[in-house]
Amino acid sequence: MNQPLAYVHPGAKIAKNVVIEPFTTIHNNVVIGDGTWIGSNVTIMEGARIGKNCNIFPGAVIAAVPQDLKFGGEDSLAIIGDNCTIRECVTINRGTIASGQTTLGNNCLVMATAHIAHDCHIGNNVIIVNGVLLGGHVTVGNYAIIGGLSAVHQFISIGDHAMISGGSLLRKDVPPFTKAAKEPLSYVGINSVGLRRRGFSSEKIREIQGIYRILYQKNYNTTQALGIIEGEMEATPERDEIIDFIRNSSRGVMKGYSGNY
Repeated sequence: MNQPLAYVHPGAKIAKNVVIEPFTTIHNNVVIGDGTWIGSNVTIMEGARIGKNCNIFPGAVIAAVPQDLKFGGEDSLAIIGDNCTIRECVTINRGTIASGQTTLGNNCLVMATAHIAHDCHIGNNVIIVNGVLLGGHVTVGNYAIIGGLSAVHQFISIGDHAMISGGSLLRKDVPPFTKAAKEPLSYVGINSVGLRRRGFSSEKIREIQGIYRILYQKNYNTTQALGIIEGEMEATPERDEIIDFIRNSSRGVMKGYSGNY
């Protein structure tokens, strides 16, 4: 249902049951899937790919060109999955030649005024709270939650099921299953409440706690801790995910636990 006061470029591909409210502008080379609602005063620019059953609230700008001085006008995309909610005044920039696209997975909630920069790759079921700023090339794992007004440095990685405290400054990678808080950002435990809500057993949660106890509370350096975990703990998908994340970290992981928190 296209309101007469909305502008939709003839080259945009819009499913028949998409609702587009007044004063919205949809540019060329845009695809919007079935059941999506586009609120008033939304701007959807070239390269946007929006999935099914999404809700995009007033003031959002999707697929604007990157805020990157190296951007040369190359074709790129901003891809949003199915069942996502994009609240008021969110900005999601499209990719650069580095990866060609910015991606947001399925079932994500991006709250008002958050910014997702070029070449970010966000997993499924992620919650990005009001005012969060993601620099370019940030990777966020499935089920991660980033608290309001947090700022994430470019090229940071956040693991699956991680939970970031509001107002955090992320300069280092945040491993999966953890809670991160304090300044500078530090490990303050595992996200046990979130894991229980997502069906992790008590035994599995204890296993993850044991891994991070070795990493953060036994005064080993990272190489020593990973050696002990590999040598003494049974191989499981969660163990291997943690080990791979830490070994592949390009910026290094956040610092260890402090009992003063």
